[in-house]
Amino acid sequence: MEQTQYNLLFRWFIGLSMDDTVWVPTVFTKNRERLIKHDAVIQFFNEVLAIAQKKNWLSGEHFSVDGTLIQAWAGHKSFVRKDGGDKDDNDGGNFKGRKRSNETHESKTDPDAKLYRKGRTASELRYMGHTLSDNRHGLVVSAMVTNADGHAEREAEKVMLNDARQVIDDLNVEVTVGADKGYDAQEFIEACLEMKVTPHVAQNTSGRRSAVPDAIACSAGYAVSQQKRKQIEQGFGWAKTVGRMRQVMVRGLKKVDQMFVLSMAAYNLVRMRSLGQIRPQLQ
Repeated sequence: MEQTQYNLLFRWFIGLSMDDTVWVPTVFTKNRERLIKHDAVIQFFNEVLAIAQKKNWLSGEHFSVDGTLIQAWAGHKSFVRKDGGDKDDNDGGNFKGRKRSNETHESKTDPDAKLYRKGRTASELRYMGHTLSDNRHGLVVSAMVTNADGHAEREAEKVMLNDARQVIDDLNVEVTVGADKGYDAQEFIEACLEMKVTPHVAQNTSGRRSAVPDAIACSAGYAVSQQKRKQIEQGFGWAKTVGRMRQVMVRGLKKVDQMFVLSMAAYNLVRMRSLGQIRPQLQ
């Protein structure tokens, strides 16, 4: 894709003609609410995908899903009791021995942020970003942000998968989704099968029985999906470093979601630029 096309697309997104001066960061800040209200970021994201579809860079049938933690723009000291009790709860920033949970506490600066930990990570005020990527070239076809909790990943992915399935009118077309062991749960596997989506989810057999049928896990397509699903991490890595999504500098679920979707649209543009340079356009 030529650089001119990128410029035109970006200017379309912010409502500028080719002769107008591009907004400075402070203008973006002042117009953020308007962009949210009119779903401008979603329209921009969809326009990027339309270009990828035209270039035949999307399979539209084989996907991968995953989620990532996003640190909120709020600190531990802002996480206080909802009822206003224990005025000394955050005295000196020493929380050792004090029970705090999302049920009894919330952040004064960002109420939508939730205290959450995953694996060996420390408990932080966080959001959770989710993406659905197309396996052909790893382009992100759907993205969203939710509150951080133990069920958010699978619930968000079911929503995005259902949207992707609805785009395909022919139910005889096999749609697959690759995912890591965290998605090997009976309710998620059943939900995929109900949507006519074949769950190529990594089997978790550590002290338990996997919910993924062995017939699926032994298929050739399963092995391909497990290899392709690793591409989704590239989008997360780009968004957290170049896109500054490791710790967002906006507050509130809607604004964080807007920044995440915009970052994924930008990631797609970067990927598409590379694809246009090294791969001939398929007819």
